[in-house]
Amino acid sequence: MKKFNHIDLKDFLDEKAFYYEQPKFIETDPVQIPHLYTEKEDIEISGFLTATISWGNRKSILTNSHKLMSLLGNSPYDFIMNHTEINLQDFNGFVHRTFNSTDLSYFITALRHIYTKYDDMEAFFKLYKEEDNFQTAIHNFKKEFFSLPHPIRTEKHVSDPHKNSAAKRINMFLRWMVRDASAGVDLGIWRNLSPAQLSCPLDVHSGNVARKLGLLTRKQNDGKALLELDTKLRSLDPIDPVKYDYALFGLGVFEKF
Repeated sequence: MKKFNHIDLKDFLDEKAFYYEQPKFIETDPVQIPHLYTEKEDIEISGFLTATISWGNRKSILTNSHKLMSLLGNSPYDFIMNHTEINLQDFNGFVHRTFNSTDLSYFITALRHIYTKYDDMEAFFKLYKEEDNFQTAIHNFKKEFFSLPHPIRTEKHVSDPHKNSAAKRINMFLRWMVRDASAGVDLGIWRNLSPAQLSCPLDVHSGNVARKLGLLTRKQNDGKALLELDTKLRSLDPIDPVKYDYALFGLGVFEKF
């Protein structure tokens, strides 16, 4: 494969990022779920829950995400804040891979705790963000999220960067919330946080493409790999480094790069 110098690589990835960050992208992507809503809290909650189950077959992710929103009466915030124990019984039988009704019931309870204590999710991440990333904020979010009595098995559904996880799903959620909405894909509703602080949602597709392009040398898709990739992407665009997630993902999934 052709070796790119820094300038050529930036030009190549800028072109691919622009090509894939278009409204048509949402037709087959889980980001379509938060696009169903207009209220900030509904967008946050639907985005967080959808990102949580965004692994595996994309068609299955979309099917189960829509089903999940239906279980919440298509009014996520109202359900979170006003549900009863009886309402949680409606989740019986819901499953996406290893995420089941027990996990979902706790997530609903924990989200009400977050909204009661912090007003909204943006306020929490703003409180704990570091100057150049959200990794400590994610770590603290997990601690707060699981501060109530809960099934230990449910903890695996929120990753912890401080345990060397790439935290792909929650980094994707943050991308949805923080990046500018003008291209019609991300939502851009968290205007008090900066896209410069975002980390790439590193998965098998973006990781493989990043290695082929010389952006990543580490073989595992873990927290150390994420730091390496973030450093490279920020050298290409320090203001909006995670726009390149579109390029890496598109090259991997749609072009089999």
